[in-house]
Amino acid sequence: MKIKGFLKDVGGASRVTKARLNAFSSASAIPEKVDPIGDVAREWHPGTLDLEVVKISDASPTAKTVRFQKVGGGKLPPFYAGQFISLAFVLDGKVLCRPYSISSAPFEARQDPGFVEITVRRSKGDGLICDYINNDLKIGDRVKGSMGLGQFYYEPLRDAKNLVALAGGIGVTPFVSMAKEIKHGTMDANLTILYGSAASNDIILKDTLDALECDRVHVVHVLSGDEPDWKGERGFLSAELIRKYTKGDTTYFICGPQVMYKFLREEVKKLDAPARRIRFEMFGQTKDVASFPGYPAEKKDETFTLTVMRGVHKDEIPARANESLVVACERAGIVLLTDCRSGECGFCRTKVLKGEYFVSPEGDGRRAADRDFNYVHACATFPLSDMTIKIPIE
Repeated sequence: MKIKGFLKDVGGASRVTKARLNAFSSASAIPEKVDPIGDVAREWHPGTLDLEVVKISDASPTAKTVRFQKVGGGKLPPFYAGQFISLAFVLDGKVLCRPYSISSAPFEARQDPGFVEITVRRSKGDGLICDYINNDLKIGDRVKGSMGLGQFYYEPLRDAKNLVALAGGIGVTPFVSMAKEIKHGTMDANLTILYGSAASNDIILKDTLDALECDRVHVVHVLSGDEPDWKGERGFLSAELIRKYTKGDTTYFICGPQVMYKFLREEVKKLDAPARRIRFEMFGQTKDVASFPGYPAEKKDETFTLTVMRGVHKDEIPARANESLVVACERAGIVLLTDCRSGECGFCRTKVLKGEYFVSPEGDGRRAADRDFNYVHACATFPLSDMTIKIPIE
């Protein structure tokens, strides 16, 4: 920076203003047809994407990996390894939005054509879209998507360079993305993945994980099932096991099912790590809300009337106490768009006009003002009485 002197520097703003006015007066009246800054902004932040399925492969006996490319080709927007994509599926005329951690790497999205992959496990009867992806989705199908979402990624200004990932089941997917990025040389970190599985013949993305092993990426499989011939680690991801694979200053990333989170919240307390070094990923829609303290269990099987206001339009629909407001709207064919489905992002922010409700404490991402003025995140809010809500017009 060049120092011209006190008075000249203080008067710099007036010089800049004069120069701008001179530029305006001498500029052509014909608008520029080229907008390079706008082009870059639209490439990096395109909003909703039109995506097409180009490849489907087995990730395990119970899971599939689906690859999407942008319709018409080209690069996909950048994202951090560990972030998720929100996909909107249309089934029977109803729009159903679901978030999925991205299992491909950021560098793969920036190719031309770039691609993004998700890995989805078949459900046990309670996952409509999971089963649709595994059983019915086919090459050539198209969906709408938004990507580069969530805060579950490595940030060198905040995190230690040594990362220990604690994964369970399908929760390994964001760490596969991180491992790919590290091995490619575009993420400067050391990653150890402690991956808990129930059975050795159903380890999701095992071949991919084996291929990613290198001097900076290590994978430790931990089996909870009873298999006498298993040679690796056994049991659960306990504090004792985590310490065994921790070296020096470490950030812990945790992703897996809700039951695993409840166990690990107690185990990580034993590690004496600073709170900033323990990162839990959002686990999606709460499945057993009655298990949380404060929920009136006697109401879990009741069904109430939910009045949904959209402008002057009013719908009255059934809403089960053990399902969120978003699920009730989806069941009735009412579009209430979501991203994280965990109560954190605020994309489904909704005004409650009347009624009682319970907000999942695992995903209460509301601002203090929203609590004061009766706004909720509909994906993490469960009715406890008849309710009236006001949602955006789509």
